Amino acid sequence: MPLKPRSLHLTAEHVSRIPVIEDPGQPVYPDTRPALDADYDAEVKRLIDTAPDGEFWIFAYGSLIWNPATEFDQQRIAIAGGWHRSFCLFDARYRGNPKQPGLMLCLDRGGSCRGVAYRIPSENIKANLDKLIRREMSMVPSAFPGRWIKVMTEQGPLTALSFTINRRNARYVGGLTLAERADRLAQAHGWKGSMAEYVLSTVAMLEELGIHDRNLWNIQKLVAERIEHHWPARV
Repeated sequence: MPLKPRSLHLTAEHVSRIPVIEDPGQPVYPDTRPALDADYDAEVKRLIDTAPDGEFWIFAYGSLIWNPATEFDQQRIAIAGGWHRSFCLFDARYRGNPKQPGLMLCLDRGGSCRGVAYRIPSENIKANLDKLIRREMSMVPSAFPGRWIKVMTEQGPLTALSFTINRRNARYVGGLTLAERADRLAQAHGWKGSMAEYVLSTVAMLEELGIHDRNLWNIQKLVAERIEHHWPARV
């Protein structure tokens, strides 16, 4: 039986205190360049060519849970063994800026991760992948390339596409404590919104699905506390 949602410390009121800024422009990361149409086409072809026979599944662990980029005709709660969700992807544009960079979620090695597996309709795989890759791959090489991973559901095992961090990429941020991550997440904001909004949307949807992630639960509490310090409520 799914666990009941808990009341979050982080709220929409906290998020409303953080400004949204103009697009600071494409940052320059070492040994990378902006992705082009040819790069998107090549990545979509690679994923289709390497896909397992049968159904096409995507494993979502972060924003794809509450803001899917694709159509789907079935979803299942799934567990990815050997991976955990982590705020470890440096972002200086979308929900961060050069002075207050954010940390986006990726799958990182170790532990396990409960998320959602989505099945893409068989007649629309390429069209959906086109949308997904253009959303997820802004730079080449990608810091979090798509790969096929094993996940377990109540209905049995699946092989699903997911996005995992490349620890050798310059955008990988490892070794931070939860408190240090919360410090960054509470202040980061960009033209797409704030990292606090991203945290709230992710944890709220996980709770709604009955997925209790201990680390994210602790982070959302720490982020709320830091917002109250860095972004005092208007009187």
